[in-house]
Amino acid sequence: MNVLAVTGYKPHEMNISSVNDQRIRYIKETIKRRLLHLINEGIQWVLVSGQMGVEIWTCEVVIELKRVYAIKLAIVPPFDGQETRWPESIQQLYQNILMEADFVQLLYESTYKGAYQFKAKNKFMVDKSDACLLMIDEEFPGSNRFFLEEAMHKHKHVAYPIYYMTPLDLEDTMQAMIEEEQINTVND
Repeated sequence: MNVLAVTGYKPHEMNISSVNDQRIRYIKETIKRRLLHLINEGIQWVLVSGQMGVEIWTCEVVIELKRVYAIKLAIVPPFDGQETRWPESIQQLYQNILMEADFVQLLYESTYKGAYQFKAKNKFMVDKSDACLLMIDEEFPGSNRFFLEEAMHKHKHVAYPIYYMTPLDLEDTMQAMIEEEQINTVND
């Protein structure tokens, strides 16, 4: 495996309305733990479309990991200006992430024209990757279901691993981080 596509929920799909929400720490740590395992398995590139939520948090994690590991970040937004309706703080973060990415290219060289651009984005990400990592709760898949459908279609025809991050994974990470913090507090 060389290229890993990563996607998942947008903040509003997880009821996250603030960049200071503590759950983001646990989500990013879960992403980091999964990526470290996959880097050890040979992943060299992480591919995202740069959407708010899991993809932006993945970008932040990859940028951090690039300091130590030979991992690269590719961002292929579905259209120009996808961030124009985002909160200003996230727009600025997105611009900073774009500057630190190893590869950035628009899928469509225009602004938003229709839902077909999102469908094409899902197909592109699956077609250009060797595996995917998806944060999803199968009971409440949200907009992730469209990416998962595309990934499952490829999975049925070729060896295309689909890795999941579930609410249980997030809970495990949260518990592990709380325990580590408690141990560190006792040792200090």
